[in-house]
Amino acid sequence: MQELYQSAKAWPFVEARRIVERITKRPPQKGFVLFETGYGPSGLPHIGTFGEVFRTTLVRNAFRLMRPDMPTELYAFSDDMDGLRKVPDNIPNGEMVAEQLGKPLTDIPDPFGTHESFGHHMNARLRAFLDRFGFAYSFQSATELYRSGRFDAALLRALEVHDELVRIVTPILGAERAATYSPFLPRSPKSGKILQVKIEEVKQDAGTVVFRDEDGTLTEVPVTGGNCKLQWRADWAMRWYALDVDYEMSGKDLIDSVKLGSQICRAMGGNPPENLTYELFLDEQGQKISKSKGNGLTIDEWLRYATPESLQLFLYRDPKAAKRLYFDVIPKHVDEYQQLLEAYPDQDDKAKLGNPVWHIHAGDPVVTKLPISFAMLLNLASVVNAEEPQVIWGYISQYAPGTTPESAPELAKLVEHAVAYYQDFVKPAKKYRQPTEQERAALQELHDVLASLPEGTDGEAIQNEVYAIGKNHGFEPLRAWFSALYEVLLGQSQGPRFGNFAALYGVAATRSLITQSLAGLPRG
Repeated sequence: MQELYQSAKAWPFVEARRIVERITKRPPQKGFVLFETGYGPSGLPHIGTFGEVFRTTLVRNAFRLMRPDMPTELYAFSDDMDGLRKVPDNIPNGEMVAEQLGKPLTDIPDPFGTHESFGHHMNARLRAFLDRFGFAYSFQSATELYRSGRFDAALLRALEVHDELVRIVTPILGAERAATYSPFLPRSPKSGKILQVKIEEVKQDAGTVVFRDEDGTLTEVPVTGGNCKLQWRADWAMRWYALDVDYEMSGKDLIDSVKLGSQICRAMGGNPPENLTYELFLDEQGQKISKSKGNGLTIDEWLRYATPESLQLFLYRDPKAAKRLYFDVIPKHVDEYQQLLEAYPDQDDKAKLGNPVWHIHAGDPVVTKLPISFAMLLNLASVVNAEEPQVIWGYISQYAPGTTPESAPELAKLVEHAVAYYQDFVKPAKKYRQPTEQERAALQELHDVLASLPEGTDGEAIQNEVYAIGKNHGFEPLRAWFSALYEVLLGQSQGPRFGNFAALYGVAATRSLITQSLAGLPRG
């Protein structure tokens, strides 16, 4: 298999080969390859957090197969020593938090009242979030690493090359800020706040910096032991240097920061990690998704309407391509995941490595075949105005005898998701229209043809009749006929293969639906 791993074109293997090349040139002295993801704990974990950890895990899994002799670690790093700049909108006791602005998140009381600090609370939420999906990782806290002394050697090194770091960073700053820039942010011994102030003096031999505290007093503090933290670009680069990070991906909006951080890391004497720049998620209007705007989808929203595997398929696909992350992408990914899963057993080893389900399931997918697609379930829910899953199961039991929620638990989950999706998105948007004369004649013929078919006729046979009727009535292109079926009968613009839907719904019930539509009666 090693030859296949070396030639596999799936992007996680492409990324893994870069790491193999890196450690071949420079074996890691720490004895393992370090993958890292970062998290800003002032807000709740979101789909971007999930995507970064999931994608990094895919690369880690591919690397392990290529170099089984080399141990790996994945650090989920929390920037919890950052000074809080503003009060998040979605927390309780905002007034209390407002009084603590400027302090590290781990020094601010927990507004939720459950942990020793705001930072500890948000870190617990992050860990619960990652544990929920079974990720293997090691949690790392910036506060702990700064205050325990683990970053001390790197901070002293940054002090040694202070002037070089200033030279690297100041070209991107405005004139006013560039005039006073230092990578070091001292922590006030009096207020405990992280201060963005001018550094009056750098004492490299003493390992200290001098600044004016909030009350104007000239104050000297060590750069070690958590008495200072670095400004974020330098902080990121220092972390690469201190931990010897081998791989970290980041969003397109951080391209310039990665370049700058790499310069800083090299100036300190380190080797910046291999980096994958991924594209950002877009909302319904094609705008960048933002936590503050609340546009796009949350993890919990996706999982209300679909399976975790469908979300993972969405995230797996070309990370360098921008993606619309909105509700209407869900059904497609549910069905495409299932199609890829069912195709897997018949593929050769090379094709399996290129199949997303191989990566989603770390090389060991369990194949479950389903008799009905998610799109079919959605359309059935639409026609019968499903309020509860039991309504859907009545039709499933006729279409696939012996199939029950107990015998098909994966299908049972999809039925629940379909009802939720229908209630929240399809039902409010349903808009029936009257058929044109051409469509009316074709629908009447379809009604009559269905009368000649027995119950239990399979979807392919019905689909062939539907095709023939569309051609007989001169629909050009033929998809206009299928659009008419969905718009007139279902009140929506698209759907699955109509023959399969009619087989599931039943020949007699489909004829009744056509009769109601031609008469202008309420559907369902």
